Amino acid sequence: MTAPSLTPIELSGLHRRAFQLEWLTTLWNVAEAVIAIGSGAVAGSSALVAFGIDSLIEVSSALVVLWRLFKAAPDASAEQVERADRRAHRLVGITFFMLAAYVAVDALRGILFRTVPEASPVGMALAVASLLAMPALAIAKQRTGRRMGSRALEADALETWLCAYLSAALLIGLALNSLLGWWWADPVAAMAMAPFMVWQGRRAILESGSGEED
Repeated sequence: MTAPSLTPIELSGLHRRAFQLEWLTTLWNVAEAVIAIGSGAVAGSSALVAFGIDSLIEVSSALVVLWRLFKAAPDASAEQVERADRRAHRLVGITFFMLAAYVAVDALRGILFRTVPEASPVGMALAVASLLAMPALAIAKQRTGRRMGSRALEADALETWLCAYLSAALLIGLALNSLLGWWWADPVAAMAMAPFMVWQGRRAILESGSGEED
């Protein structure tokens, strides 16, 4: 993707904003993972532990984009920016496969062993906070990535949207299990997203290779 025509000041501002958004994503998901895995281990909640592991996978995507921003500063040449963005885009694509594999395995385990999602207060609070925060963060990253011409940042924004979706799936699963006894709602909703994650990962890797000369 060719970056739109921007002044050095505009590009520097977008670069700084992208840094802030990715650091916020990283810090949020690290805190989310620590709280979810720690609380899940204490309470014996597999759903909460799974939520934390998902957050760690999303951290890897944010760190890839941070690497891209470090690698190609605002004063980097167009060739350096394009090369760094292609590599970061490819690595973000790989994290989609990681996320799809984990979600599919965890959902299948839940269905096979009839794992009922636990209504943990900590888990519900984390899911609600994620559902409120992630869409705003995803939109901000999409807009910044589009203006910078960074496919890697836009792909990472999509992974942030998936975080919000999985949080919603967890809350809906808890509600349906509580009201209707539909213990399978959460794993089925999560598994339904796995093909989309694989498709997005494949798309990111293919797009990252288009136009490469080396």
